[in-house]
Amino acid sequence: MNILLHMLLSGDDDQLLVGNFMGDFVKGLLQDRFPHRIRQGVQLHRQIDLFAERNPHFRQSRQRLDPAYGLYRGVLVDLFYDYFLVNDWGNWCEEPFAAYLARTLVVVERHRYDLPTEMQRLVPIIFDELLPTYGTIEGIDAALGRLARRIRRPNPLASGVAELRQHHDLLHVDFRAFMPEISHFVAVTVLIYTGHSVS
Repeated sequence: MNILLHMLLSGDDDQLLVGNFMGDFVKGLLQDRFPHRIRQGVQLHRQIDLFAERNPHFRQSRQRLDPAYGLYRGVLVDLFYDYFLVNDWGNWCEEPFAAYLARTLVVVERHRYDLPTEMQRLVPIIFDELLPTYGTIEGIDAALGRLARRIRRPNPLASGVAELRQHHDLLHVDFRAFMPEISHFVAVTVLIYTGHSVS
């Protein structure tokens, strides 16, 4: 659920960004369900998720969290990494954070009807309520509470921000080691997909 990181890794390619943005909401085979470039964005989203699952820094972050969270530790790390991304924003993006959100919202809205129906309804919430608060622990707490309510089965996500508070500095170290590696991976992957680098 690290929507912000997926978006940023898409570079300046609008359709790639849209596909990457909606990747968590697209299941199964892609075939011809979306325009080609958006489909590549969904594929990129899946490749990023697979890379993260296998990356030693991301895995280390998961292992730092209480085992009681089980498989949800990966979800927590996703959101925690978005939190660190906002707080380190100037290291990874020259465009100010608020300007970036405003610009990418325009891109997403332009492709609104390419998005899955459920995600169309969530766009205002994501851009108006969630992403602008991701740089605060309170914002991550609210996002986890919202996510916990969306999952139909019982889950421990609503209390997950305690893990961010407890392991904050070590998780930040993991994130800073992870970012150059995922950025390089995406640059190579996009070049293979398209023949063009992420800019």
